[in-house]
Amino acid sequence: MKQLRIFSFSVVLIAGFLYTLSCNSCQPKKQVAEPELYTRLSPDFNADSAYAFIQAQVDFGARVPGSPAHEACGDYLTAKLKRYGASVIEQRASITHYDGKNLPLRNIVASYQPEKEKRILLFAHWDSRPFADEESDRQRQRQAITGADDGASGVGVLLEIARQLQLKPLEVGVDIILFDLEDWGQPSFDEEWVQGDWWCLGSQYWSEQPHTENYKAAYGILLDMVGSSNATFRKEGYSMQYAPGVVEKVWITAARLGYDNYFLSQSGGYITDDHLPVNKMKRAPSANIINLKNDTPTGFAPHWHTLSDDMRNIDRNTLKAVGQTVMEVIFSEK
Repeated sequence: MKQLRIFSFSVVLIAGFLYTLSCNSCQPKKQVAEPELYTRLSPDFNADSAYAFIQAQVDFGARVPGSPAHEACGDYLTAKLKRYGASVIEQRASITHYDGKNLPLRNIVASYQPEKEKRILLFAHWDSRPFADEESDRQRQRQAITGADDGASGVGVLLEIARQLQLKPLEVGVDIILFDLEDWGQPSFDEEWVQGDWWCLGSQYWSEQPHTENYKAAYGILLDMVGSSNATFRKEGYSMQYAPGVVEKVWITAARLGYDNYFLSQSGGYITDDHLPVNKMKRAPSANIINLKNDTPTGFAPHWHTLSDDMRNIDRNTLKAVGQTVMEVIFSEK
């Protein structure tokens, strides 16, 4: 009886299964939507070229404002941007810093199609920090860093974009600004703290006195520390406060291009950087693409503000991810 029950039950199951198949075959088939393929609009970003631009800056040495290396590198950057078809304006000034010393300021502004009313602002800082104050050895903390990642990487990506803009102009105007005196904030080893805004002096100066009167851009993108391997670009706090739409535009574009392993859909901290005065003075709602970490004491890459910030950290894959994303964003504009 036991076997019979099992057999009878099996017959019922089989009959039910066949009935289900028969009924299902009568139903119209559902169309499964295939994922939409994204067709890129921008030309290929050349990561080797960007890498070479970074190497060229590092070869001058530490680009500390007031030093021969700083002046020579500034001449190089200006000449490159002119060679790539930009109209270049330099802002030079003397800035009194936290210690009472006067420091030379040199902002480099490169404009493509300056007659166009709609403009996009791309920017980075080109100076390097005069103090390696994150070094554990106090004897090394007063040495200047070469800043391959912190400074030169963003500039290298922008120089490659400038080269591409000469080859394939956009329908909108583009301004590329290389800000000076971003990284001369008071060092952590100082015993007496001086109140004031001592970071991002170049962008503060330009935001208050832009190269064009009443300058406004549709939006801006800041590149800072965009060259190291395993970079993680989280959605920085001030960017989300002032320019959430720009952040989404950049991060969605990165995902479409397959770079969402770099551009993470995660919140980052609030970083005082060159985009802050640009946002506060309402020159352009600007997003910061910056390598933010959640597994380091500083929140930045381990080489940040140390003597290890050299070419060993620069990864062409990261440069490609950032450069192609930014180019796709701006080449999508009408």
